[in-house]
Amino acid sequence: MSILKTVNLKKYYGEGENLVKAIDNTNIDIKEGEFVAIIGKSGSGKSTLLHMIGGLDRSTSGKVFIDGKDIFSLKDEKLAIFRRRKIGFIFQYYNLIPSLNVWENIVLPLGLDGKQVDKNFVNDIVSSLGLESKKEHLPNTLSGGQQQRVAIARALVSRPSMILADEPTGNLDSKTSDEVMTLLKTMIKKYNQTLVMITHDEAIAQMADRVIYIEDGKVIRGGVTND
Repeated sequence: MSILKTVNLKKYYGEGENLVKAIDNTNIDIKEGEFVAIIGKSGSGKSTLLHMIGGLDRSTSGKVFIDGKDIFSLKDEKLAIFRRRKIGFIFQYYNLIPSLNVWENIVLPLGLDGKQVDKNFVNDIVSSLGLESKKEHLPNTLSGGQQQRVAIARALVSRPSMILADEPTGNLDSKTSDEVMTLLKTMIKKYNQTLVMITHDEAIAQMADRVIYIEDGKVIRGGVTND
């Protein structure tokens, strides 16, 4: 079953001679439980694509379906709620709240949605990521790898339909990158998650079940399972 599907997705900026086709008629199809990497050089359109499939930016035309729902049919407020409940985000620079400790950062999405914290579930995630001794620590006392593990926990805590990761190892050294990617892949399998990750690193991309290659705003290979 498709958990994410784009249909003739376009994102254009400017007009006339200044027209930039950041995403140009892109079709991708991702099944539930897949770990898919989207790889492309800087400026290829991969970040723009991630922002649109995550509902962070609206398309010029075309559709994005998540769990069968056309997300761009939703008004901004409803889209924000849908995004919070259905999508977990992991960013390159962690995006942790400096004044909140590790536990508070992890459970923040639940509080924003007015949900009760399932302490057993959160503790299981924290334990699986090796963060038990860090729950009371503030982000600035953690290493980059530890901060990214907190971000992974935060993405998982609301049991989203899928997780979108934007260059999750881009700010880490190679050894920490490998550790974080191994952990991330383990967590995805453990909690039966779908992961869509953008990267420019071929070695990182090869850890995925499938790789989608993007160039000049177009998917050139791997967009659907049988490509």
